[in-house]
Amino acid sequence: MKKTGFIFDLDGVIVDTAKYHYLAWKNLADELGIQFTEDDNEKFKGVSRKRCLEILLEMGNISVSKEQFDLWLQEKNEDYLKYISKMDKSEILPDVPKVLEYLKEKGIPMALGSASKNAVSILKKVELMSYFDAIVDGTQVTKAKPDPEVFLIAAKKIGVKPKNCVVFEDALAGIEAANAAGMESIGIGDVNILSDADHGFNNFTEIDLGFLNDLILVLKSKN
Repeated sequence: MKKTGFIFDLDGVIVDTAKYHYLAWKNLADELGIQFTEDDNEKFKGVSRKRCLEILLEMGNISVSKEQFDLWLQEKNEDYLKYISKMDKSEILPDVPKVLEYLKEKGIPMALGSASKNAVSILKKVELMSYFDAIVDGTQVTKAKPDPEVFLIAAKKIGVKPKNCVVFEDALAGIEAANAAGMESIGIGDVNILSDADHGFNNFTEIDLGFLNDLILVLKSKN
């Protein structure tokens, strides 16, 4: 087993695809006559597509057949894919490459742990695939965050014990999942919302490389 590992969520951590999810969900909500705001979209962060649609239908007090439910899931995803098809590396969030490069130079294994079923496609478009030793996405998990399944699978794939892993997350459900896995959690975003995280930063520009080095040393000391 390797001593330390870093696991990254995708949406809102590495790239800001939340805006595209919002637009796609808003289009569907408008079609269904449901009022849907950016604040409502916050509830969808880190949550599976299926659960997001369930929440949306609950908001509109709408009951549908499984067939119609699946059609709306497909419609939303196709709409979202149209948006992300135009992505490039300019959409990587500030200073994310600095952190990835630092960890790569130190030989720290890295994994992606995301609910997105489009994670591989997005990483290829923004040219970051080469940094990750393992990808765990929505096609490989059966339980959505805050269940820790995605992070536990990621830790296993990179050969690191959960207690020696760090997770970067922008969603409360993701922080809860990381904590449930016994991992060190770093919240990226509003520190008031992500107050359960072990560490919090508004964005990667606030993360000092010395902080990462100290964190690695702490993790290595855990038996």
